[in-house]
Amino acid sequence: MSLDFSYRHLYYFWVVGKEGGITRAAARLGMAVQTVSTQVRELERALGQSLLRPEGRGLALTQAGHVAMQQAEQIFALGEQLPDLLRNTVSEPSVRLVVGISDGVPKLVVRSLLQPLLGTPRLRLLCHEGEFDDLLADLALHRLDVVLSDRPAAPSRSMKLHSHLLGSSELAWYAPPALAVAARRGFPQSLAKVPVLLPTTHATARELLDQWFEREGVRPHTVAEFEDSALLKTFGAGGMGVFPAVSLVHDALIKTYEAVFVGACEGVEERFFAIAAQRKVQHPLVKKLLRS
Repeated sequence: MSLDFSYRHLYYFWVVGKEGGITRAAARLGMAVQTVSTQVRELERALGQSLLRPEGRGLALTQAGHVAMQQAEQIFALGEQLPDLLRNTVSEPSVRLVVGISDGVPKLVVRSLLQPLLGTPRLRLLCHEGEFDDLLADLALHRLDVVLSDRPAAPSRSMKLHSHLLGSSELAWYAPPALAVAARRGFPQSLAKVPVLLPTTHATARELLDQWFEREGVRPHTVAEFEDSALLKTFGAGGMGVFPAVSLVHDALIKTYEAVFVGACEGVEERFFAIAAQRKVQHPLVKKLLRS
């Protein structure tokens, strides 16, 4: 295979694109401005395309530059993973799956979603929790194999991502034993009187719950909001207030958290998605997850 351009030149262009200018890129690389500029021009000459254009005091990507930048992101992201992949292969042969978990997905649900894969021989599962948009960026750069989320990825020309519905579950209300009787009395209007815990607005479930409150004519007595669903359940079961959870984890809430079922949140259903990046060769475990 013959290449008409140097990967070193591509790397310099990638840094320039990241930094937004030749001067800042040269400072990051510890090189002279003229040297970096020359390397980028060599890449443009080899590709026969202009990749950068002046914009204000810096540089912006041309249309061809955006395409080259996307490819460079993938190339250097894969390069960063190479030492770890080789080290893991030599020391402990395994099937490695890197999963991003959106912070809006209930932690008790994650195991259920991944259950079809947990019996895989020599599975090495790496789970990273984070903000939805950050996880999608890592997925597009192939730093993650799949993302589990409570919402699909928005259509984007720059990130070729595909969302697959894995399942759904209705929401219900649970209470610590000390609040169970009061919460059940006149439910759901009782939620205006007993302390209530809710997810923050970053979670898809919050919007659905707000709509449900409006339909039921209930103004909840909210005493706390949590980004982390596990914290919400922990504080709720600890006695702080009545809290919502997906019915999918009903048994775990009763056994592990000793929570008491209060009532159904009729008409409110939370959905869970697996989001994967478009690849020529898809990870076999991701394919298995999507089929499940």
